[in-house]
Amino acid sequence: MKWHAFSLISLLSLLLVAGSATAQTIHVRGDIPFDFIVGNKTLPAGVYDLGSLQMADALLIEADNRKSSMMVISNAAETFRPADKTKLVFRRHGDQYFLAEIWVKGSQLGRELPKTSREKEVAREMAQDVTQQRVEIVASLY
Repeated sequence: MKWHAFSLISLLSLLLVAGSATAQTIHVRGDIPFDFIVGNKTLPAGVYDLGSLQMADALLIEADNRKSSMMVISNAAETFRPADKTKLVFRRHGDQYFLAEIWVKGSQLGRELPKTSREKEVAREMAQDVTQQRVEIVASLY
C-alpha cells in the first residue's frame, strides 16, 4: 500500500513539474500603428504591454497610457525553430487587424489567440475581396 501511495505521489510530482516547464511567462511591449481587435473589443493604435498572468493561459493587454486594458485567454503555441525576434503577429482582413500570436526572441514557445466569431464573420465577408494577411510588429521585452 505504501508503494502505491509513493508511486502516486511521484507521478503527480512529475506531472506538476512537466506542466510548469511548458508554461512560459511573457512580458512584451509593442508600438502598434493601427487599431486592432482582441476578442470582441477594438483597441486604438498605441504602445501596449502584454503580459501573462499567473494563470498561464491568461494575458493582460494594457495601453501604455493606461486608458485601455483587458484580459484574454490564449493558447500555447510552439514552433520548430526559435523565434528570430520578439514580435506581435496580427491577422489582417481588409482594414481590420486581429491579434493572433505573441513570440519572444529565442523561444520556441509562444502564445496564440484563437479566432473569435467576430473574426470568422469578417473573414467570411472579406473572402471574395481580400485574402488574409499576416502582419508582424517587432516588440521588446519589458
